[in-house]
Parts: sequence; C-alpha cells; structure tokens
Amino acid sequence: MPARLIDSIATTGALADVFSDDSVLSAMLKFEVALARAEARVGVVPAAAATAIEAVAKKARIDPSDISKESLRAGNPVIPFVKILRDHVRASDSAAAGFLHWGATSQDVSDTALVLLLKRAQHLIAEDISRLERALARISEQHKNTVMLGRTLMQAAPPVTFGLKAASWLGAVNRSRKRLEGAFSEALIVQLGGASGTLASLGDHGVAITCALAEELRLGCPEAPWHTHRDRLANLACCCGVLTGSLGKMGRDITLLAQSEIEEVAEPGGEGRGGSSTMPHKRNPVGSMEALSAANRVSGLVGAFLSATVQEHERAAGGWQAEWPIMASLIQSTGLAAASMAEVSEGLTVDATRMRSNLEHTKGAVFAERAMILLSPTMGRDAAHRVLETATRNVIAQGRHLAEVLAEMPEVTSQVDESALRDLEVPERYLGSAESFRTHLLSLTAQQTRAYKKEP
Repeated sequence: MPARLIDSIATTGALADVFSDDSVLSAMLKFEVALARAEARVGVVPAAAATAIEAVAKKARIDPSDISKESLRAGNPVIPFVKILRDHVRASDSAAAGFLHWGATSQDVSDTALVLLLKRAQHLIAEDISRLERALARISEQHKNTVMLGRTLMQAAPPVTFGLKAASWLGAVNRSRKRLEGAFSEALIVQLGGASGTLASLGDHGVAITCALAEELRLGCPEAPWHTHRDRLANLACCCGVLTGSLGKMGRDITLLAQSEIEEVAEPGGEGRGGSSTMPHKRNPVGSMEALSAANRVSGLVGAFLSATVQEHERAAGGWQAEWPIMASLIQSTGLAAASMAEVSEGLTVDATRMRSNLEHTKGAVFAERAMILLSPTMGRDAAHRVLETATRNVIAQGRHLAEVLAEMPEVTSQVDESALRDLEVPERYLGSAESFRTHLLSLTAQQTRAYKKEP
C-alpha cells in the first residue's frame, strides 16, 4: 500500500503495509486466535470455544477507526479491540465469548502483535541488505584497480581505490546485518504474562500455554514474561541505529562524490527520479538523500526508545505505550535506508576517468608523504618534512607538479635517483595494502553470507 503523504519519504510501500492499521489489526487477531488454540491444546478452554473464536476472527469486519476512537480513553488500543471482538464472538457463540482473551492482559496482545510485525519487516529489510551486498561486491571487483583521491578532513590525501571504498562500505553493512540478525532472533518471542507476569489465572498451565502459543505463532518462547524488561527490543533498536548509520555514511560519501565539482559517481536516473522543480539540469542523489534523512531520524528514535526502557515494577505507565510509534518509525526508516542504498548501488555510475583526473589535478601534492618517506632515511624526518613543506608551497604557487619541483632542489636530487622522482606520482605505486584489505573484506563478507544462507 502507498504510505501516507507525511510518511511518503520516510518508508517503503512494503513497510508501510506492514505497519498499516489493517496489518496491526490482523496481528492482534492472530494473537487472540492462537491463544485460544493454545489453551484448547492444553485443556484450559473448550476446543469448541477456540474453534468459534477462530471462525469469528476470520470473518469479522472490524473498523480500525472504531478502535482508535477509544484508544486514548482506554490507554491502549487493545482494550477496545478485545471489547469489539468479544461482541462479535458473542453474537455467534455466547459461551465462546467468555473464553476470549482468557488469562491474557492488554500488553500481551500489543507486545506479541508488535513482534509479529517485526517478523514481517525482518524479511523485507534482509532482502534489501542482500541486494546491497551483492551490488557492492560487484562494484568492488569491477573497480579494484580504479584509483582515486583519498580524502581526509575533506581535503585531498594519498590515493585509494574505489574498489576498497566499496568493499569498506560492504564490510560495515555486513557487520551490521549480522548484528541485526542476532537482535531480531532474540526479539521475535511471544509475550504472555497475564495481570502481574505470573499467569496465575492459568494455574499451573502457564508455561505449557506460553510454549503452545509460541508454536502457534511460530515465535520463540521466552523463559519468562518480559513486560517491563525491554532489553531485547532496545538491542534491536540500537542495531537498527548502527546499520542506518553505516548506510548514511555510504550515502554521505556518494553525495560528496556526486557533487558537480567532483563528478566521480552518479546515482541512477530515470523518469521522475532525482529531478528538480526549477532546475531541469539537476540529477539529485535522491537515494543517498533518503538514507541520510533516515539516519538523521533513527538516531533520535533510538534515544527515545532507550528512554522508554526504564519501566517500573511489573507494568509500566507510559513506557511500553510509547514504543509502538517509535519502533514502527524506526524499522521503516531503517528499511528505507537499506532499500534506497540497494537501488543506488545497483545503478551507480562510476567515472574512473574523472577519478584519475581529480587525482592528477593535485599535481602530485598528495604524494608529499611518499616523497618524505624516500628522503627521510638519509636526510632525517624533520629535514625531509621541511623540504616537502617548501616544495608543496611551490606546487600551489607555481602550478607545477611536485616531482618537477623536487627535481630542481639540490638537497633532494643529491639524495634520491631521478627514476624515483619519475615514479613519484604514479598512484598505483603508492596503494600499500589496499588490495589486500579489499579482498579480505570481500572474503569475510562472502563467508558470512554463505553461513547465513545455511541457517534454517
């Protein structure tokens, strides 16, 4: 479904659907049906009652607006939801209506419904991360020999390869994906605790019913109810924050490389993508922009979620009630960043000629470090540093190449061979371990991807 206008650049269509009113309502209905079935399996409620509840839930037409109207007065949406559903069940089977929501509390419904939504969102985010990883691995291989300026503090620095840059993006995304998988695995558990987290109303059947409920919903079964212990969800929120930060860093790099003055990369274009309402020539980096806007939102959302984790005793007043909109926005922003950067990477244009041109535009000044390394063994580091300071000032002032300037300095020519100066500004000769780092990053990512695919 399409997102609301106010959320239209804050989520994807698929994730908007996951957190839509109909989806939330469906998740709450699934909980109530699964609870009745689990309790019938254990023998706490009649099987006929569970069957009747399930039949009504399948055909009941509940208007989400009827629930939202009463949510503020009730304190949460579950109370009016259960009342409306019970009325539907009563109209079909009055005896079964008495067994609806048996032994559960409102937070059991809301927490488990949220977990069911997170389970759907997990697969969507994972698919886009996989797309992104494949695209970045391909880019890295294609441009393993593409030299470009390194940039430190926004200034030109010794060369790197675009293949290493892409592999470094990939490494961060892959590490974040691994953390996120673990966080989802921990968080996708059922919630059932009843009034005070003891399931006293279910006698000595509480554990059995919880496990049966988890089986019905295909969720994990916790060791105990977690009403005011939000550490698993908080960990998930933090992992989303780290992943989105890594995607935002990638987006920041691409927006800078795509600047008109730089023009080393360009995002994919197409009808309606990246245009301007006033400047027809524009090809705006909209995918990176979406990832950056998501990263800006998510950091605050993570903080808000962590603030809500300080919850009192066995049921919080204001803590868990704050989480639904925070987590929904957080997950959608994370998913948007992943989907946006996957699309960017799959269609990214890389201008290797422009990269080399921008490197050459420095007239060799970025190789001053290399020249100092050549001179230091015989001249001493401090003296070599002073010589290079003078030489680079002349490079800037005279518009000449560093090697040319150095070749006219007797204190230099007496220390190094002419051939060393000729090779000074060849970027391929000053890449150090760039290729080893790149291949190692790709190798680790490939290993983790294979391990991920083998998991059930």
